[in-house]
Amino acid sequence: MKKYIKHMLLLGGLAFIHTGCNDNFVNTQPLDQVSESAVWTDPVLSERFVVNIYTWFGQGGFDEQMLAALSDEAMFTHTGRGITTITESRSNPADIGWVNYTHEWGNMYRGIRAANIAIKNLSAPQFTSSGNLVNKLMGEAKFMRAFLYHQLIRFYGAVPIVDRPYELGEADYELPRNTMEECVNFIVKDLDDAATLLTGISVEKGRATATAALALKSRVLTYAASDLLDLNTAKGKSTALAAYANPEYLTLSTGSRTERWQKAKAAAKAVLDVTAHQYKLDLASPVSADEGRQNFKNIAYSRNGGEAEMILGRFFTNLKRESGGDIGLYNGPNGYHNWAGNTPLQQFVDAFEMADGTKFSWTNAAHAGAPYKNRDPRFYSSVLYDGADWKKRTADVLAKDPASQIQTGQYEVSGAGGTKVAYNGLDTRLSSVEDWNGTRTGYYMRKFLDDNPAFEHQNTRQEIPWPILRYTEAVLNYVEACIELGEEAEARTWLNKIRFRAGMPAITDTGNALRERYRNERLIELSFEAHRYHDIRRWMIASTTVGAKIKFISIKGTLKPGKTVTLYKYDTDNYDYTYTVQEIGSIEDRRWLDKMYFLPIHRDEMNRNLKLKQNPGYEQ
Repeated sequence: MKKYIKHMLLLGGLAFIHTGCNDNFVNTQPLDQVSESAVWTDPVLSERFVVNIYTWFGQGGFDEQMLAALSDEAMFTHTGRGITTITESRSNPADIGWVNYTHEWGNMYRGIRAANIAIKNLSAPQFTSSGNLVNKLMGEAKFMRAFLYHQLIRFYGAVPIVDRPYELGEADYELPRNTMEECVNFIVKDLDDAATLLTGISVEKGRATATAALALKSRVLTYAASDLLDLNTAKGKSTALAAYANPEYLTLSTGSRTERWQKAKAAAKAVLDVTAHQYKLDLASPVSADEGRQNFKNIAYSRNGGEAEMILGRFFTNLKRESGGDIGLYNGPNGYHNWAGNTPLQQFVDAFEMADGTKFSWTNAAHAGAPYKNRDPRFYSSVLYDGADWKKRTADVLAKDPASQIQTGQYEVSGAGGTKVAYNGLDTRLSSVEDWNGTRTGYYMRKFLDDNPAFEHQNTRQEIPWPILRYTEAVLNYVEACIELGEEAEARTWLNKIRFRAGMPAITDTGNALRERYRNERLIELSFEAHRYHDIRRWMIASTTVGAKIKFISIKGTLKPGKTVTLYKYDTDNYDYTYTVQEIGSIEDRRWLDKMYFLPIHRDEMNRNLKLKQNPGYEQ
């Protein structure tokens, strides 16, 4: 029987199919396939196979439904997509809810199989090549295997470790779950190997490097030291977890938390020492608000120097017309003919400090009367709010809004005979442009949405990369470890480096106040980057964050006495504005049950592998 690998146009890669027969016709070499033996004896084909494993990144996080909508960052505007199954704690083994390509159990194992095939064949290479190609490909394959396992354990807890490709005809294909400790150690070992193999090797952007391996190790060890993965802490904070018969699948029990935080700190520091990825973190004082806003934007767009931050990214080009380039279409305002998919919550907006570093509060009359003034500069590069200047409206809408400002409220305009007429903003769900794709919260994402007028609507894709790993995440991991180890001065030093770059003043907090300040800083700095969902779970604060009812803003603009306006424009000279915070209930009635700390293993996977044991809260 001969084996063939069919050539697939996936990043120029290869995917396996197996066919075979004793028939001579079948043994004729196909024109659209390559035999397995030919792949691993040819350095070019071997590299293409390894490159194809990167397809398991999917679109990074630039999907129509984003992980931010499972947290207190955003809500998903459109109903019936499985989002509320998770946010309302209705997940069960038959219906997990929305599960993305990048963390679906079976899909991750298909990627792991591909990595295992590469590792097996590269362990005894059958080709000769100049340079360090074998080390490069082996390092990339081990990185990707570690990445896929890290995705599995942070969604599902410990999983069966498969470290070789299964063959047909084996006696047993079932495996029990390994312990969380075994999973973490396995991932860290792969990443250590990858870092060693890739050291000094130059790779194309979008492919793993030694620094990427160090950065992912930093993330994994930070998670491993957190509350959710500590046996005693998790049991103390959750009766559901305390009652679980197999805590070894979800937590670590050997060693002390201090030792785990020390390992996390050392792993993060190894990334910090790679100074080539630093972007404006050498400042002794805050930059101006305008420069802080631009710095944050440069990082999000990966341009104008901000691209240095990117350790590993998922890049897009219009030549391939990938859906990751549609992030603007998915999330932009309906008044620009976009879909308003993942819209910021009022809770997220309220998390941004005032420009002087004090907390925003609705009980402060000055704050409540002008909630979008004098905020953290990063706010203006993260959120589109009522009255925000944005790019030029499309040609069919420009006459309605020559100023091209976001309109998410209801305003009075002058009618015939001096009457006042209610006018619904162009970016509301009662818009005269589109009355179906509109925010329910009163806000839109701005971060990652290209403000170049060329990307004004759905007909043009963006080319902004998704940050899989970036330098500031490692800095924040280092800060967190320092706080938990009681090294507060070092924590403040690095946290203030981030704040100075953003144009924010230094913090001086200590104790739990410093921890809370750090957590808020992490929310702001890593917003919409698929961190918050995991952070609120590993800190075990989900009941008060994602478990809280969604808050939105209702905005009214009332004409001042004697003012006449026939074409609306945001203008405090003409209007008095009132801002009312309300709760969303029936559309998405969020609640938190502790079973949601981990997703259930799907019923089909449980039926395929009878040695698996289900996560707590989902047992039959």
